[in-house]
Amino acid sequence: MASFVNSLAAAQALDAADPLKSYRDRFHIPTFHEKQVRYFTGNSLGLQPKSTQAAVQQELDDWAKWGVEGHFHGKNPWFSYHELLTEKAARLVGAKPKEVVITHSLTTNLHLLMVSFYRPQGKRTKILCEAKAFPSDLYALESQVRFHGLNPETDLVALAPREGEQLLREEDILAKIEDLGDTLALVMFGGVNYYTGQLLDMPGITKAGHAVGAIVGFDLAHAAGNVVLKLHDWDVDFAAWCSYKYLNSSPGGVSGMFVHERFAMRPDLPRFAGWWGYDKSTRFQMEPGFKPMEGAEGWQLSNAPVLGMAAHMASLEIFDEVGMERLQQKSEQLTAFLEFLIDDLSTRHGDRCSFEIITPREKSRRGAQLSILVHGKGKALFDALSAEGVVADWREPNVIRVAPVPLYNSFEDVYYLAHLLEQAILA
Repeated sequence: MASFVNSLAAAQALDAADPLKSYRDRFHIPTFHEKQVRYFTGNSLGLQPKSTQAAVQQELDDWAKWGVEGHFHGKNPWFSYHELLTEKAARLVGAKPKEVVITHSLTTNLHLLMVSFYRPQGKRTKILCEAKAFPSDLYALESQVRFHGLNPETDLVALAPREGEQLLREEDILAKIEDLGDTLALVMFGGVNYYTGQLLDMPGITKAGHAVGAIVGFDLAHAAGNVVLKLHDWDVDFAAWCSYKYLNSSPGGVSGMFVHERFAMRPDLPRFAGWWGYDKSTRFQMEPGFKPMEGAEGWQLSNAPVLGMAAHMASLEIFDEVGMERLQQKSEQLTAFLEFLIDDLSTRHGDRCSFEIITPREKSRRGAQLSILVHGKGKALFDALSAEGVVADWREPNVIRVAPVPLYNSFEDVYYLAHLLEQAILA
């Protein structure tokens, strides 16, 4: 970070040298504000690729032309539409194609997976999670525990940071896994914490969980499309992710599901079944008795939500073209530049307002997000940014979440964020 300079010219030079700078032009930058919008909430809803409209329009046109026959005769037959997404999604998360399917929504997929992989028996009943998980995850975990007639107060173990700290320590996670031992049925964490932006050691957690006989799964809502993932090589049992944050695939868009190949031929696994998970070679014979497809496809319930999948396809094509390794390289530099500028503001204006970055400083422990604790002006500072066209995220009591997304955010965007922060401090 010592090589960075806090100036517009320096930011523009970084943009000029950026090999991925052209991808910004492939997205719609919001225009709702009278001032130029600086968009930093791709960790909540990604921007729309310009190719999305044509992708969705193709399916609308085929629906108009073919009606129900579009399932087999459209340009992209709907019967097998989800298969168009599989290989690209598998590359995105470091999986084999048979281990991935795109279907349903995120919390739906987590529930479907936990039906199969949270199977409390005897004294092995506990789930280990993070206390500051996204609320939907906590609700899902609590309800799964109750579904089995157990008590969340004793069987859901929510690990919190140490007193006075914001982040979970990796050694505390591993120690808790070992401590729970043969009472632990499931470990389920967010791969990247939505609030702090902390990237967890997923391979290390997986290895530790397996060592005590537990199943290990991850919610990758803030990790997929943000950091390099290697789910197969890390030996993760299951995972799910949404497509509307870093993956830019429409509000409430479809979700991804990963099931390790060791479970590919396990029709004996309990599951909540639906006809689209049935062996497709005989699906339309409508026979009783569920015969699941091999791999992750066997967890599907209903036929494909094609319009949402078309939007997802438009984004996955961009990711597949760029590659996560290249995106992460830019992300690390872009986030480091933001970190440098925030620290510089604290150094020069700490008597008025200072900033504490609670996201890990190490690039290996974060993605494209900094969560900034504001000491001084609080919500007024955030409101001043919003008035200048900056779209960021405020979390009580005094945290601003900022996500400089490498596909469409520029170094100039990051410079102006800091510049406008400085103006608000001095106002």
